[in-house]
Amino acid sequence: MLFFSLVFTACLLLSACSSDTSEKQKRDKVRVAEVTRSIFYAPQYVAIEKGFFKDEGIDVDLKTTWGGDKTMTTLLSNGADIALVGSETSIYVGAQGTSDPVINFAQLTQTDGTFLVARKRPDYFSWDQLKGSTFLGQRKGGMPQMAGEFSLKKHGIDPHKDMKLIQNIDYANIPNAFASGTGDYVQLFEPQASLFEQKGIGHVVASFGEASGKLPYTSYMSKQSYMKKNGDVLKRFTKAIYKAQLYVETHTAKETAELIAPYFEDTPVDLIEKVVDRYKGQHSYAVNPILEQDAWNNLKSVMKAAGELPKKADYKKLVNTTFSRDATK
Repeated sequence: MLFFSLVFTACLLLSACSSDTSEKQKRDKVRVAEVTRSIFYAPQYVAIEKGFFKDEGIDVDLKTTWGGDKTMTTLLSNGADIALVGSETSIYVGAQGTSDPVINFAQLTQTDGTFLVARKRPDYFSWDQLKGSTFLGQRKGGMPQMAGEFSLKKHGIDPHKDMKLIQNIDYANIPNAFASGTGDYVQLFEPQASLFEQKGIGHVVASFGEASGKLPYTSYMSKQSYMKKNGDVLKRFTKAIYKAQLYVETHTAKETAELIAPYFEDTPVDLIEKVVDRYKGQHSYAVNPILEQDAWNNLKSVMKAAGELPKKADYKKLVNTTFSRDATK
């Protein structure tokens, strides 16, 4: 009797293991290349940590490719199935002419993510104070630089005439350059901006995200060929992202910070919380993955003002909202 009981138990365990293996085999592996590792992308890490992708039958293989050019090269060379990068990169690729264009199918962030940091804390701030100053800007042709210059022009400042604009410093070295004494103002992402405030190196006086308006700042995109063959995968992928967007929107900054902390081991949880709260406060995290045409048109305006807009930037050709609209039903 004991023998049969042991055999029965073993069969149950083998059956469970077989079922677990079967479930893993059923999940689709999706390779995602993110342009950088950033708290700005909090919903993506939430989707992984909460198991939203696995719930949709997807195993995400996430890698950071560090830079728009590298991210797009990785996607175009089939090193990734999906890229998380600025939507302007799809416009650049489309303008070069290709039989397999890169299509935006879901947005993750909907504003610029940089802040204007002043070396000295002003009693009050007005954009006019930047006139005659030395300004450490971002790389020419990149979305942060374009959104930054667009914001300055909206406030009556010509960045190339009314100030000394420095753009020849590598992205990774901009914070160090400012901390070492270069510039009166600097354009920074989080958490560097908040970290500088904590250390007394600088003070956040304005948000380029608020100043430049709604933009498809960071979006998920894939090649048209992948989209045609894997529409169901993208549908489920987008649904998982939408669940994460809702989580971030409806939970406290502290809850989100604690959840994504493993992705930022060198950043204290309280600082992550402050950054998440700041981004939520200015609605930088998209509350759904639908990339609307109004936001796309604003992106084109920003690029045009910077002299970087190619002729071909057709919303209907470079954006597919089928999966995002389906996910939000």
